[in-house]
Amino acid sequence: MEFKHESVLLKETMEYLNVNPDGIYVDGTLGGGGHAYEVCRRLSPKGKLIGIDQDEDAVEAAAKRLSEFNGRVQVIRDNYRRMGEVLEACGIRQVDGILLDLGVSSYQLDDTNRGFTYRDGNAPLDMRMDNRQKFTAKDLVNTYSERELYRVIRDYGEDRFAKNIAKHIVAAREQKEIETAGELTEAVKAAIPAKVRMGGGHPAKRTFQAIRIELNGELEVLKDSLEDMIGLLRPGGRICVITFHSLEDRIVKNIFKKSEKPCTCPEGFPVCVCGKKPLGRALARKPVLPSEEEITGNPRSKSAKLRAFERAGLEELRQEIRLE
Repeated sequence: MEFKHESVLLKETMEYLNVNPDGIYVDGTLGGGGHAYEVCRRLSPKGKLIGIDQDEDAVEAAAKRLSEFNGRVQVIRDNYRRMGEVLEACGIRQVDGILLDLGVSSYQLDDTNRGFTYRDGNAPLDMRMDNRQKFTAKDLVNTYSERELYRVIRDYGEDRFAKNIAKHIVAAREQKEIETAGELTEAVKAAIPAKVRMGGGHPAKRTFQAIRIELNGELEVLKDSLEDMIGLLRPGGRICVITFHSLEDRIVKNIFKKSEKPCTCPEGFPVCVCGKKPLGRALARKPVLPSEEEITGNPRSKSAKLRAFERAGLEELRQEIRLE
């Protein structure tokens, strides 16, 4: 199956990234290489792009797509949480821009063997972003306690029927190990009132999303590494993050806000004494959303949100030093 993925908010991301032709850029979620391709098109022979992805199929597809930029691109299979170590191994200390597109690719959703979709009842419960990981969605569904399943579905799926869904999953697996998307979907459907199932989207959508997030540690990786990535930017460098989930967007918003205003002094203090200096500024107060035209052409872009942050420039850093 060919790796296909339509890049979301592509034009807007390129505008915010503001590519310096001679700069160094990192795409931490390379996917099919759509955003990376547009970055490379803007680079001179002196510029460089480091593409990172933990998905074996994505790495292979992106390397092929970006092959025309051979001297400017290095594709590495890894998790973006290790971006600092990856760059260090490449002899790079700071970069001009970083991009993260946190959505699941169309390829991952459409390839039933990957087990991300609830639309094919025979699909195996896998959902691993990295097939080197041994623990799968099937293992999670069949080994997590009812309380743990409730937490996952409540927190990551934000499903009001989380408690009942967890209860039905446990009851179903007591009869038979849950192995396929169809078996999990049936357990979820049984937990949701018929009247509710009649309206809205697919009843298992939130549960599948929650299990995928938990299995791959998606929110923890983002929370633990985003601030470090800001630290990898040169003065004036920018980071763009595209999210598809309210919890992801909240993490990005809060970390950008903290990086912009890190002072922890009590409100009303005439002078800052905590010593925490701003790392830069958010480039927009509200997230950038896809246009109606983009949503019509690519319905999967509907929930996308883009936020961007710019590292403090040299003059701002010098000003901080003078103030100290």
